[in-house]
Amino acid sequence: MNVIDLYLLGHRLQKLAEAAVPADGIGEHPTSTGTVLIVAADLRDHPGTTVTEIARRTGLAQSQVSNCVARLRSAGAAVAEPDPRDGRRTLLSPAAEPSDRMRAVRETPLGPALAAATSDPDEALALLERLSSLLLQEAPRRSR
Repeated sequence: MNVIDLYLLGHRLQKLAEAAVPADGIGEHPTSTGTVLIVAADLRDHPGTTVTEIARRTGLAQSQVSNCVARLRSAGAAVAEPDPRDGRRTLLSPAAEPSDRMRAVRETPLGPALAAATSDPDEALALLERLSSLLLQEAPRRSR
């Protein structure tokens, strides 16, 4: 595997995940599910942040972040409050409790998406879980 293969695999996994996310009842939106998930993850990791700060960290356009935040707020997954130090700014945080929508997305089984993509979805899931544990654990960075 080389860097191109890794990139293309990541892209394929992203498309599989986006296809697996239930879309029932969410209507039309100008932002993709993947973009909303990127913003939601950044918001989780940086509570009390602003749209501008999320855009800077994620590399997304500020308008994309604003649209994602609107979707997250309407789903009950994010809250906004005025900045006590600067009333012109709005601070964003994840909701204290996961929204029904967020719970539904988190509980969506991967089996059907993997079954559509591979002849052995159980092995694919086991390998993804192993890869996740290897890549997401806290470990010193080594270059290869």
